[in-house]
Amino acid sequence: MSTAGLRFTESHEWLKVDGEEALMGLSDYAQHELGDIVFVELPEEGTAVSAGDVLATVESVKSVSEVYSPVAGEVVEINGDLEDSPDLINTDAYGDGWLIKLKLTDVAEIDRLMSDDEYEAHTKG
Repeated sequence: MSTAGLRFTESHEWLKVDGEEALMGLSDYAQHELGDIVFVELPEEGTAVSAGDVLATVESVKSVSEVYSPVAGEVVEINGDLEDSPDLINTDAYGDGWLIKLKLTDVAEIDRLMSDDEYEAHTKG
């Protein structure tokens, strides 16, 4: 999947916004740095979050990492496929490896996230 139109955080989460909802996941850069992902802990549907809150935990063969919410919202769906196949994040970070669907509290929050070009420059450091 192309990253065009996605928004990114400095901590390597991505959002694909569709109206007042957004799919969220870990960037391909993040999954590459983590290595083989073996477990994902996701929040319950209905959980309210603020920007910067810990939203999920991802365990890889290298480490355990927290995933932060890029924006405020409510968890309306989780990717249940990750329970049995957490490696979907490794094989399809921007597609089947998505983590959470959020209902956004304030769509304008998206404007403070990086574009795909800005994120690419960020990861090149």
